[in-house]
Amino acid sequence: MGTCSYLLTGFQLKPIPFDNRYAELGDSFYARTDPAPVSDPALVIINRALGEELGLADTCLVSPDATAILAGNRVPEGAAPLAMAYAGHQFGHFVPQLGDGRALLLGQIGRPDGTLADIHLKGSGRTAFSRGGDGRSALGPVLREYLVSEAMAQLGVPTTRALAAVTTGEQVARHELLPGGVITRIAASFVRVGTFEYFSSRGDLEAVTRLADYVIQHNYPDCREAAQPYRAWFGAVIDRQAALIARWMQIGFIHGVMNTDNMSIAGETIDYGPCAFMDHYAHDQVYSSIDRHGRYAYNNQPNIGLWDLTRLAESILPLLGETTESAAEAAKDALEKYAGLYADYWLDGMRAKTGLVTHRDEDEALINELFEVMAANRADFTLTFHYLSGLAVDSTDRDANLRALFEDPASIDRWLANWRSRLKEENSIDNDRQALMQAVNPVYIPRNHRIEAAIRAAEDHDDLSVFHDLHAVLQTPYERQPDKDVYMWPPEPDEVVQQTFCGT
Repeated sequence: MGTCSYLLTGFQLKPIPFDNRYAELGDSFYARTDPAPVSDPALVIINRALGEELGLADTCLVSPDATAILAGNRVPEGAAPLAMAYAGHQFGHFVPQLGDGRALLLGQIGRPDGTLADIHLKGSGRTAFSRGGDGRSALGPVLREYLVSEAMAQLGVPTTRALAAVTTGEQVARHELLPGGVITRIAASFVRVGTFEYFSSRGDLEAVTRLADYVIQHNYPDCREAAQPYRAWFGAVIDRQAALIARWMQIGFIHGVMNTDNMSIAGETIDYGPCAFMDHYAHDQVYSSIDRHGRYAYNNQPNIGLWDLTRLAESILPLLGETTESAAEAAKDALEKYAGLYADYWLDGMRAKTGLVTHRDEDEALINELFEVMAANRADFTLTFHYLSGLAVDSTDRDANLRALFEDPASIDRWLANWRSRLKEENSIDNDRQALMQAVNPVYIPRNHRIEAAIRAAEDHDDLSVFHDLHAVLQTPYERQPDKDVYMWPPEPDEVVQQTFCGT
């Protein structure tokens, strides 16, 4: 393993400050596994800003050894690589053992603020949970996850983060031979709903309790002081999940595979496999190639969030009451709050997107009417709200760009008349309202055809410049950037991405 000895600008680099609390939970929670070395690793990108936030700016991750660490060729001192055990409901069907089949929790570090961050290698080789898979990742899914997760962070959505991406110098066999890659990602926790299901399905209440205590301590510390900590924690998980999915809906994001093993207990977006952002608006939009019946379609996401939380409730039920009856009643009461929490988060966010500061009972109907008009006209989701952000209350002079998105411009004209009447009720000042709207309505999203172009250039032509250019634009999604309008536009007919694919 070795220590850091590389000198940088006159001072000796520190070891990475690992603090591996998850490894202390016990052998039943994981399988100890070292990453499998690759033949010729090369750095694609490292997120130096994130490294600084994590307190890693003067560690081995800025040394010549960094690429070896990020590729899995070198395990740094203090790391405790392990594949986490979990189960999960996949498209509604329970699978009692899944686990990290191509990823490893390299270790955990203490952040400067005292919290922990999990460092995960994905594409790092076979584990005890690989189930016949090769444990590797093609470069394309690595680039997709890096682009989308970092875009989500800049959009203000709770998410895992991408610390680095590397190529491996090797090929992986999928539908064809593809260049390999490894992504290093960061999370507040990689514990999932399925982690609790894993132990609950085995009747291991002691492990369920230990896991809940761990999650409360590290991700929900305020709940420790509650009169009933487990109930308070479950309520907080529900709240975070409702807020997260509301944010997805407000930006047109479709996760694509909301299985319980892909739902973070910390309330972060996790596992960017067949995810996608909508171009034209459709209530039931599906991109994921494995979602053949639309279970995880755009408009189903809020209900699936509740379904997944119900599976969590079943897994932790003994913690919620002294008797089965009292525990079931506590779970029912908590779950019944989800719909109201989600509705409030969604409506508050949509009011902000449409420039409504005060609250009126008719606001929800007004906003839903906009979505109906968008759906009927196949209007672009992101551009609709972007152009709406620049409109005036007392003038239609700037309406042309918005109207051009609609096959029947008269339909959006009718809605705009109602919207302007609503704004006049609160004496809206154009400049102030426009600034507030532009702060929540992005100009740029990681559009599917742009991601696909970056992947094709990298995998087919060994050209990473398309990836780097797109990533740079996505770092400031709310600001119109000079000479970058091409990144705003939806795809031309021959560029449309009909399906997105899981990295396996």
